Amino acid sequence: MSMLGTVAKQLKNHPALIPLFIFIGGGAAMSAMYLGRLALKNPDVCWDRKNNPEPWNKMDPTHQYKLFTINMDYSKLKKDGPDF
Repeated sequence: MSMLGTVAKQLKNHPALIPLFIFIGGGAAMSAMYLGRLALKNPDVCWDRKNNPEPWNKMDPTHQYKLFTINMDYSKLKKDGPDF
């Protein structure tokens, strides 16, 4: 009997485990999606070292890379530092 067959049999015998599997699976899926978002959208991560070795220097000051901000309007920010 395979592992999924054993799990299905246990869920049939103990239906109170179904919410546990749903929430554990949902938590794992959300953490994987957040990890993917960090890997793809965060300016601290550099995937292409030859063409863009320092992606944080080429970002616009109005670019929002944070997932959640409170009372921050990125469209009104101005660049304070020099261009490198």
